[in-house]
Amino acid sequence: MPGLRRIPLTVPAYFDHNATTPLCPAAREAWLHASDRHWHNASSLYREAGLTSQALEAAREELGDLLGVEPERVVFTSGATESNNALFAGLSKCLAPDAVVAISAIEHPSVREAARAWLGRGRVIEIPVDPQGLVQTGVLHTLVQQYAPALVSVMAANNESGVIQPWQELFKLCQENGVHFHTDAAQWMGKLPAEELGACNYITGSAHKFGGPKGIGFLVLAHAAESFPLLHGGPQEHGHRAGTENYPAIAAMVAALKAANKGLPEIASAQSHHRDAFLTQMKLAFPGLRVISERAPRLWNTALMVMPRHDNLKWLTRLTRRGFAISTGSACSSGKEGSSVVVQALGASWEELKRVVRVSGGWDTTAEAWQDLATAFEEVGTELDAGGRPQDK
Repeated sequence: MPGLRRIPLTVPAYFDHNATTPLCPAAREAWLHASDRHWHNASSLYREAGLTSQALEAAREELGDLLGVEPERVVFTSGATESNNALFAGLSKCLAPDAVVAISAIEHPSVREAARAWLGRGRVIEIPVDPQGLVQTGVLHTLVQQYAPALVSVMAANNESGVIQPWQELFKLCQENGVHFHTDAAQWMGKLPAEELGACNYITGSAHKFGGPKGIGFLVLAHAAESFPLLHGGPQEHGHRAGTENYPAIAAMVAALKAANKGLPEIASAQSHHRDAFLTQMKLAFPGLRVISERAPRLWNTALMVMPRHDNLKWLTRLTRRGFAISTGSACSSGKEGSSVVVQALGASWEELKRVVRVSGGWDTTAEAWQDLATAFEEVGTELDAGGRPQDK
């Protein structure tokens, strides 16, 4: 539908939307308009700068409305990675020296590594997940009673498996026990209703995950008056983050989120049907294929699979030659732990880790594209089984 169509891609069939998304037309138009009309420094004192400052605050209000939070709590950043680091850096300055935080065992590296770096490994407790990748309320309740963490951090939806966490229940439990709750909403935003997130104490997100530009994101604070600054050197962002605000990117982020939210229930229903049909075709073609967290609630666009044979890089490179872009897991983990954090947390073996592939479609990925991808998998499987060289396409 209008507003959700993406700019044509260099890759004919793009199935790595959980890593990044193409810039949507609404975001591009908003960025160009803001760059033409409001390119001035919002912190300067002349008239045009004042107009830019007004536009910036209007965008903050819009994002606050979309998230269901007071706009004063919204701080614009360069993305979810900076936001997550800023959160734990700030907490490291204001928490008691012996205070601990709890994070789920399947958090994104920008949460897991940031918490460890700023607080120290000994102050970071991991919350185990069940075989489907879900944090169980009972498990968290026991952990909260035992350790009394100052903060619990559980991502709203997993970037690799697509598992949707019961964060509403987890937040309620934390609230009842006087524990602050943070959710990394990078994968939730644009795929599920954003206003539901507003109940959380802390929220982080990144525009390029839902059709916005790279290099812009946000952190929602528990209270607007929280004093820990993200960057030093200026009074911007109401003293929370120094540096000239990137208003064109901010305007584009808000426009992208509004566009992604249009017709979302219908899009989610259609895309989940396409994804499930793809998985049915894959299981018929590859007996023994395992879908990670298949019985858990998942994002409508995501499938994390353990192929029954052949290394995942062989699948990726040969599918790329056929014009299909997929992933072996989180781009932020590539070359390090890969998909191991999520898949190991679900009890997979090291041998299985080498065969994990992730497919993540977009808002307007067609049923035909999903079917073509399954067919391409079959062709590559035949090629790999025969030990042949990659075919030119």
